[in-house]
Amino acid sequence: MQKRNALIAGASGLVGNSLLNQLLADGEYQNIVIITRKPIGITNPKVIEQIIDFDSVGLLKLNIAIDDVFCALGTTIKTAGSQQAFYKVDYTYVVNLGKWCEANKVKRFLIVSAMGAASKSGIFYNRVKGEMEMAVSKLSIPQIQIFRPSLLMGNRTEKRAGEKIAQLVMDSLGFLFIGKLLNYKGIHADVVAKSMISKAKQDVAGFTIYESGEMQKIGKVKIEKLP
Repeated sequence: MQKRNALIAGASGLVGNSLLNQLLADGEYQNIVIITRKPIGITNPKVIEQIIDFDSVGLLKLNIAIDDVFCALGTTIKTAGSQQAFYKVDYTYVVNLGKWCEANKVKRFLIVSAMGAASKSGIFYNRVKGEMEMAVSKLSIPQIQIFRPSLLMGNRTEKRAGEKIAQLVMDSLGFLFIGKLLNYKGIHADVVAKSMISKAKQDVAGFTIYESGEMQKIGKVKIEKLP
């Protein structure tokens, strides 16, 4: 079986870190390139860490061909400091990474978006995500896959008090979200990451969107109860 090379943008985040750990344990992947603003402190022979300025991601040069690019870039308006700064991370950086994929003949571009993403949404966050999806859909990449998780479950290094409370509530009441409500059930970052890797291996051609409920089924894994 031919080995693959992957690139992760956002490996220090909740989904990105899970992607990294799962890809490290996956025998199909030979090299994993991490592009990051600062070292994330991991030592592994499969990992190639590239410190970059995301404003100039188009200048990124690698000595190996990349098969799969996993994009888990994302922030909040509070963390970014303004809507403009948020837009730069969640739209500009993602779209420019997609353009890099196009220029470097990457086969698969897999992106973490958000439930409710819509370019015409009246909610700024959802509108930016929707505009990003629309922009990358126009790129000439054989496979573009969008993953729209609901509330992300897991332990962030970044403290988000409101999100933690929501996670605890969802962890207690998650059993109620079945059938059509499955899209609204909180989803663990490990499940999102596993579904992304699973779909990368299935070679789904064209532009495809996966909602949170579908990811729950694709990437179902045993998750330890949140503390």
